[in-house]
Parts: sequence; structure tokens; C-alpha cells
Amino acid sequence: MTHLSEICGRRLASIILGTISLFAPMLIAQAVNAQESPQKPIEVKITARRFEFDPHTITLQVNRPARLIITSEDVTHGFAIDEFNISARIEAKQTKTIEFTPDHVGKFQIHCSVYCGDDHEGMLGQLVVEKAPDEIKDTFDESAPGVAFVESNGKKVRIDTSNRTVTEIAQEIPPPAAPSTPEKVEQRKPAVQEPYDYRLINVPTPKRVLRHSLNLYFTHRFAQPINPLDESARLLLGLDSFAVSSLGVFYGVTDKLYLSVSRSPLCQRGLCRTIEVGAGYHWLDEKGDSPIALSTYASVEGDENFTRNFTYNLQVMMARSVTKYVNLFFSPAVHFNANGQRRFDPRGNEFFPPTPLADAFRQDKHAASFGFGVNARIRPSISLLFEYTPRAGFKLGRVRTIFNSNFTQVIGFRTESEPEIGFGVQKDIGRHSFSLTFSNTQTTTTARYNSSNLVLPASKFIIGFNLYRRFLK
Repeated sequence: MTHLSEICGRRLASIILGTISLFAPMLIAQAVNAQESPQKPIEVKITARRFEFDPHTITLQVNRPARLIITSEDVTHGFAIDEFNISARIEAKQTKTIEFTPDHVGKFQIHCSVYCGDDHEGMLGQLVVEKAPDEIKDTFDESAPGVAFVESNGKKVRIDTSNRTVTEIAQEIPPPAAPSTPEKVEQRKPAVQEPYDYRLINVPTPKRVLRHSLNLYFTHRFAQPINPLDESARLLLGLDSFAVSSLGVFYGVTDKLYLSVSRSPLCQRGLCRTIEVGAGYHWLDEKGDSPIALSTYASVEGDENFTRNFTYNLQVMMARSVTKYVNLFFSPAVHFNANGQRRFDPRGNEFFPPTPLADAFRQDKHAASFGFGVNARIRPSISLLFEYTPRAGFKLGRVRTIFNSNFTQVIGFRTESEPEIGFGVQKDIGRHSFSLTFSNTQTTTTARYNSSNLVLPASKFIIGFNLYRRFLK
């Protein structure tokens, strides 16, 4: 009897050992992987280029170390995943390695954290962190010698070494859960950067001002027209003539709201050293259901460094692309108190003897303007510009005195004015843009740019330029 029990015992032990040996390689491999993973992270090679990450989606395992090898193919880029406090700068055509261990499951946005061009805000990717694959679990039945249970990938089997049988055990099916909303990836809404600048020559556009960006705008206008050449050649095509340089700064409070302030040193009858303070709001981008880009702007202009002669402006800026390379613009505006205090009208006491007829001559107090323009890209970073701004109501220009035939008596007054017109070429370089302009006016504030302060017709233009630079973003 004892001999028989020893034989059965040895046979049972050999069967158990044989069964376990079937799973031993898997168990050993699992253990080896668990031991190696801290020393041998998963490597992923990523290429950053304008304006994408390749691959776009990266998949990792939770609690498994990862090594990201990121190479910039063109310019300097950033690589950031906010949820894991990752923010790296990859210099142009160089490689940087980031090592980290994702500690929670989900989908997370990757974004470029270093400005790299107009489509920088749309340079996005995705990190997917998944659960690790299920491990193999084995247990023995304490109440039944020779019986073991093995679980893997949601399945459970019963191994009976006495009968040499393997039986799959049906798992209890939990009651159906209430339908859940699919997991949404929190995506940062990219701020669209339109393929044009904040102005053409003088006419403003609905280009979005990026949140927390500080922007500098500098304009320069000479006085001597190019045409006729025989006159302007002596002054180097007008470059030796008196010039007006205006400076403006605007700041993006949000991706929609911005504030601005600018100053023009131009000083002539009715206006002098004007400061303009304003705020704008970006309503629509030309995408989705919107056929146009739309912004609005309100400002106050004050002469003598914002101490007198205030003008109030309300303006709408609209843009519409007609092809991938051509954008059309319409920027209507109203200007309240544009001729307030009759500051552009003649006065009787300015003549000798005093002329009551001058006091009776009055120009309109308010004004409206209608800026039209086009931007046509001929290269990815070079555009041709054109604009034209007709007006209604008060028209900045010059009041001519009409004398009798003997030039001894004032018999009337006549207003001479010309609507603003201009053209130019613009070059974009990163966060800079430079425009060489040709227009018939030196005025650049919202209430005044619509008229030629030099009273130049469309056939005569002065040279100027616009310089734009973005800081902080």
C-alpha cells in the first residue's frame, strides 16, 4: 500500500512539474521584462518640422520608462506635454533626448512651445498612454491536490493533473454598465495665424493678436513725392525730405481681445502729436462655418499728447480669401468729432482785415471711411499689397482761399482733398515683417489715414515703410 502511494505521489509530482514547465518560459519572460524595464526604456524617434511632429501619435505604456529622441529637421522647435511637465527646446537641425515615465493613462496633447512660423499654433501631436498587458496568474486549489488555476488575458482555466484535463472556466459577466461618454482629449484650440500682416499699408486687417504677445509697429513716411522724377531726384527720390515716424504697441490680453496705443509726431493745422488708445476684439476666423475673418476696433485719438481735440473711432475689419494666395479686405469706420472744435476750418481773425466769411465756412464735423485692399502672396514669405480708402463727411485735406480778381478781397473758400491710396511689397521673416510702401499720405492714425494730408493725387506717391515685430510669443 505504501509502495503504491509513493508511486502515485511521484507520478502526480511529475505531472504538476510538467504542467508548470509549460508556463515557466512565459513566467520567466514576464519576470525578466519586469526587471529589465527600468534599465531599458522604450525608445521613440520623433522628427519635428514646420508644422508637424512625425509621428503625429506616440503610444506608451503606463509606468514604463520612455526615451523620446527628437530631431529638428529645419528651424528651432519646442516639444511640450503639459500634463507631464515636459518642455524642451530643440535647436535647428539638432537632436534632443527626453526621458520620463508616464504615470497615468490617457490621451495628452503635444505642442510646439517655441515660435517657428505663422502656423506655429497648429503644430500639435498626441501622446497615448495605455495600460500594460495583463500578466499570467497561477494559483493552486488548496482543497483539491493536483488542481491549479491559470488566468491570462481575461480567461481562466482549470488544470487537473490527476485526470490530465484542462477546462476553461466561464467568467462571471458583470451587469452591463450605463453607456459612458467617449473619452475626449483636451485639445488646446490653436490660434489661427492669417497669411497677412496687421496692416496692408494703412488699412488694418482682422489678423488675430496672439494671447500674451507684445507687438511693436513702426511706420515711416517721407514727404517728397517720387513723381515727377526730375524734382525728386535731387532729394534722392524723396529720401532727403522731411519724414514722419509713428510708433505703436499692442498687446494680446487673450486670443481674441487686445489693447493698443500709438503716437504720430505729425504736426500741422488741426492735428499735432496725436496719441491713439484703443481696444480690438477678434470675432471670427475664416474657417468652418464662417466665410470671413472678422474683428472690431474702438479707439480715442487726442492731440498734444492726448490732452485736447479728441476724435472717437469705431471700425470693422473683414477679410476673405479668394484663392490660397489672395486675400481681400474691407474695413469701414466712423470717426466722431473728426473736425471737432472746427479745428480744420478757417477763422475770420486769421485774415487782415478780419473776414466774417471765414467764420461762416464750415466743414463736416464727423466722417466715415471705407478701406478696400488686397494681399497677394507671390512667394511663401513675400506679398504684394494694394489699398484704397474713399471717404464721406469730413475729408482731411487743405482749405483754399478764393480771392477776387484783384486779390484784395476774400470771396470764398474751397476744400481740396484726396482719398488715401497705396501699394507695396511685404517680406515676412519669422516674427518680423517689413513692408516697402508707396502711398499719398503721411497720416497713420485711424481717423486720419483715409485722407492724403499732402493732398497728393493718385499719380503721386511718397516712399515709406512699415516694420512689425512680435515679442514674448
